Amino acid sequence: MCPSAHDPSAVDSSARSGVPHAVAPSPDGESFVGLLDRVRQAVDRELLQIWDAELGVHARHGVPVQRPLDAARDLSLRGGKRLRAALVAVGHELGGGGASSGLLEVCCAVELLQAYFLIHDDWMDGDRTRRGGPAVHAALEEHFASAHLAAAGAVLAGDFTLALATRVLARAPVSERRAPRLMARFAQMQLDAVLGQQLDVLGDGSNLEEVYRLKTASYTVLGPLLVGLELAGPTLPEARSPEAQAQALEALAVPLGVAFQLRDDLIGAYAPPSVSGKPLGGDLRAGKHTLLVSAALACPGTRAERLLRGVLGNARASEQDVSLVLEALEECGARAEVEARIVALEREVRGTLERGPWAPQARRLLDGLVDALIHRQS
Repeated sequence: MCPSAHDPSAVDSSARSGVPHAVAPSPDGESFVGLLDRVRQAVDRELLQIWDAELGVHARHGVPVQRPLDAARDLSLRGGKRLRAALVAVGHELGGGGASSGLLEVCCAVELLQAYFLIHDDWMDGDRTRRGGPAVHAALEEHFASAHLAAAGAVLAGDFTLALATRVLARAPVSERRAPRLMARFAQMQLDAVLGQQLDVLGDGSNLEEVYRLKTASYTVLGPLLVGLELAGPTLPEARSPEAQAQALEALAVPLGVAFQLRDDLIGAYAPPSVSGKPLGGDLRAGKHTLLVSAALACPGTRAERLLRGVLGNARASEQDVSLVLEALEECGARAEVEARIVALEREVRGTLERGPWAPQARRLLDGLVDALIHRQS
């Protein structure tokens, strides 16, 4: 997985950025919050270097070609918690940790994959705001003054970002024995998320947890953890073998990913735009059948159900209409139903964590990870 001599952007990251080539091993006793902060800083610096090198190569093609890449770069670098990159680092720690010269590249590849999904999802869902700024297709509409050219540019910007993610992953200095398995894990994240998105686009809310399992649990939680575990190439006692850990991780990651998505649904519905980075009630206006929505629709004749049908899928719904719906969703118990499901999923996750084959430091990281994903406020 070494760079080609003809790859103009395949410059050693330590030479470009002046920071260590790999994310440093976790200090003993480090919390997940501490690891997240450390990984975020390293990934933010490296992504800036990656994008600037890439745009420098393609500047010769002119502004119309450059602008979609600029918009993709802006989204990639605009905020973002870098949770998935941190989960790669957690998976690496589960596999034994230690220095790994490929860890930073893999963390960046996973974050670029996330940017690709966001670019395409925002266009498909009609969302015009992301991370407190314009979605890529919305930013391109201002430049091209054409919805068609903006949509085409956004699709291609997402494709470019995915290709960039793959190349960053491919240049990670991983052994020939481990490289195919690492690439296969990375590809599985994409396959699951694409299927989940298709179900989400077509669905009516009747199979929500399957959508969440594929679209969120796989590429947000399980995939990054398994990629990090694969990268570590652990040599552990049989009780903590890679196969045993992978099975235990799946049992933990799937309900954790579903709980993460349910929390995201509540944040998207109730958090102010300054916190969520998206307009209030954006999912309602887009017609998304979240569990919150499905719980209200399951009670026909209620005030919540009546108000909801006037807002769900109505892009022109006013903020007042949205606020009334959100109040009614609380009154009818829909929000409480989602919270109860999150509590049940957390109980399942905690039980799996307690039984899992992990060393004490890895267990502490996973415990902090559960708190960060389930109890987050933004």
